[in-house]
Amino acid sequence: MIVMGRHLNSPPKKIALFLIVFAFLFLPTIDALAKLLGDNISAGQIAWSRFLVQTILMCPIFFWGLRKHKTQRIFLQFMRGVLIACTTVLIFVSVKFMPLAETIAIFFIEPLLVTMLSAIILGERLGWKRLAATTIGFFGALVVVQPNYKLLGLLSSLPFLAALSFAFYMILTRKLSQVESAGVLQFNSGLSGLIFMSVILATFSSFDIPMLEIKMPQNQEWILLVLIGVIATLGHFILAFASKYIEANILAPFQYLEIIGATFLGFWLFGDFPAPAAWAGIMTIVLSGIYLFRKETSMTT
Repeated sequence: MIVMGRHLNSPPKKIALFLIVFAFLFLPTIDALAKLLGDNISAGQIAWSRFLVQTILMCPIFFWGLRKHKTQRIFLQFMRGVLIACTTVLIFVSVKFMPLAETIAIFFIEPLLVTMLSAIILGERLGWKRLAATTIGFFGALVVVQPNYKLLGLLSSLPFLAALSFAFYMILTRKLSQVESAGVLQFNSGLSGLIFMSVILATFSSFDIPMLEIKMPQNQEWILLVLIGVIATLGHFILAFASKYIEANILAPFQYLEIIGATFLGFWLFGDFPAPAAWAGIMTIVLSGIYLFRKETSMTT
């Protein structure tokens, strides 16, 4: 099987797969840090700070990239930034009121959405093995957190909306990565997210909406805000890089690895320890990820 003219076991794809595993294990740190900040700093302000840091970090790479070619499909790149901004705010609001692992579990409808949308919008081939692995990983995530039905109300719609937003973000990432470098993509999404959040905060911060309040951070809060920006920039740079070599419906199941990072961070930072049965779910997620990893780095389909 060949993806964009590259064999599945080619070095770029192997590197991309290893980086993806690292990124999805590490990305829940963003949500954990946002939860730590949530009592004092609003979700909107955290998101704004994240995109400011991302824009600053990616600025040199962007201008270096402009020396080679002009930015492609500016409107789609702007919409990609708006989508990740909406995802970020919705997740940050969710983790303020809900356990970290439970928020991630509801969010994990997203890989299924990406798998379906990649076939509908991008025309990617959707094999039954990939769909089965994605579905099994989703149910493994549910076993890990054992969602409380009391949470499956209006509040639980926030991570679902975040999942929908992020699914379209991933589809755009896959589409744009074929015509644009990862560095330029990340700068444009950061700048677009920064502009979008600046307009939202400037418009609604005076309306006494808690999620859009603006406060002056304290010393430790500045550090956490910068860390969120650095981690988000690195993680999503990896996603943009990997999307150049890996189809969106292949990437989707690997996102279930985030539940492992979220479970660990939830226990370490907030004392949320999964029930014994949850470890069966963790093993399900790990095994489904290992299966896909081995399948996609082999010559077979």
